[in-house]
Amino acid sequence: MNHAHGRARRAGAVLAALLTWAALLAAVAGCTASGVAVDEMLGGPPAPKDVIRITPDDHQKDVRPGSPLFVRVPDGRLESVRVVRSQDAQDSEVPGRFSADGRTWTAEDPRLALAARYTVHAVALDEDGRRLSRHTGFTTHVPAERFLAYVTPEHRATVGTGMIVSLDFNREITHRAAVERAVRITADPPVDIRPHWFGADRLDFRPERYWTPGTRVTVDLRLRDVEGAPGVYGLQHKTVTFTVGRGQVSLVDAAAHTMQVRRDGELLATVPVTAGSDKAPTYNGRMVVTEMFEVTRMNGASVGFKKADGKSEYDIPDVPHAMRLTESGTFLHGNYWKDESVFGTSNISHGCIGLRDVRGGGADTPAGWFFDRSLVGDVVEVVGSKDRTVAADNGLGGWNLDWKRWTAGSAVK
Repeated sequence: MNHAHGRARRAGAVLAALLTWAALLAAVAGCTASGVAVDEMLGGPPAPKDVIRITPDDHQKDVRPGSPLFVRVPDGRLESVRVVRSQDAQDSEVPGRFSADGRTWTAEDPRLALAARYTVHAVALDEDGRRLSRHTGFTTHVPAERFLAYVTPEHRATVGTGMIVSLDFNREITHRAAVERAVRITADPPVDIRPHWFGADRLDFRPERYWTPGTRVTVDLRLRDVEGAPGVYGLQHKTVTFTVGRGQVSLVDAAAHTMQVRRDGELLATVPVTAGSDKAPTYNGRMVVTEMFEVTRMNGASVGFKKADGKSEYDIPDVPHAMRLTESGTFLHGNYWKDESVFGTSNISHGCIGLRDVRGGGADTPAGWFFDRSLVGDVVEVVGSKDRTVAADNGLGGWNLDWKRWTAGSAVK
């Protein structure tokens, strides 16, 4: 009898507790609907409101590079903002600045990176001095098409004083001013360096006159995420450096069949040459050595020299000491297949400049001597030929444009 009475008392107590808790929840629900927080009903401090606004929105995808990135509170102030960019498996913090009233944070660089994930963690104090935080993330647009620039000269090269910095793009650039602004070229000692566009896929840079020997040049490409054409964005963020060596300029007189080689203004030697024939004369003008080969093959058909039956006018598999001067096929090279008597007396080539040599290339021949004293970037100037002046975009022929015409080729006005 006593045990039953005890069980009844305990059941009544449990029922009373449940009713009390249900009543409390009902009261809380009612008060919450009118804006009173649960912790206030339970005697704790009021919860801070979610007032931190972050743009772009949380979980937003395909955000375009021109979209703004900022954090804002309508009242109170921001205590800290940390933004992390994850791109190409690397994380980096995005720098930003707070407004004077502490209510807004904006990224220092307003342009978002492409193909990246951003995470934002913000901490703020509301108007009542209570701390609150918000953590969001979004991803940016992944472009279907990219462009690259191939740089001449090579990184860490030592070049002649006539070197022109040339960027060849793998696709046509229509937003040329934007791309041009994203390339910065500096020199030590300083010199004014200007750009010139050749068509839609090539951008060259040079000073007004040949580089000073010993100059160190830095090429900064900040092309990543730059829109080069509608929907086509750059991929590179890289630096190329090169050093200018001694100054060597060689003057070929096609009419006199000679080449004067000058090093830093002093005459080193006068070398007998054979230039292009009347049928295929050598270009006049200033050309720059862009490639050097101990030995290479030369086939006339590849540059348009064919016989009536369609066969090549020449095919020499082992041309020694060959230095390219133009993209169209002009070389200065050793010649072992012609009689020694033609050098210094007549012009018999297909447009190239020939120096006496032996098969396999001789170190003590005129061609070997000149090759051993040459650098990519050296200048070879031709006068006295019956041909026209070489085009400025044929190889690194930009020195044939005066400074006014060169600077007029910039897309930034």
